[in-house]
Amino acid sequence: MKKFTMKDESFICEHCKKEVEPLRYSARDHCPHCLYSKHVDVFPGDRNNTCHGMLKPIGIEKHKDTFKILYTCTKCGQAHKNIMAKDDSMEKIIALSTQI
Repeated sequence: MKKFTMKDESFICEHCKKEVEPLRYSARDHCPHCLYSKHVDVFPGDRNNTCHGMLKPIGIEKHKDTFKILYTCTKCGQAHKNIMAKDDSMEKIIALSTQI
């Protein structure tokens, strides 16, 4: 089982520069506006990854009753996945779903 550290913080997105508020029902791990994330965790919320590259959204996959956003790190190339948040841009999610 993966380790999980609850980190639900506000931040300014390094990709689109918009302010991102805490999610309030789970940990915020990506921007709801552009869907980009940052490669900062080894395990969710631990902030122990030294890469700090931008995680570019590249696709979507079905996960239970929701979706996961598929990412590639623009710095190290590692693949990553994050569960979609309720306030994510549906326009961006739909656009990603056509890229697979």
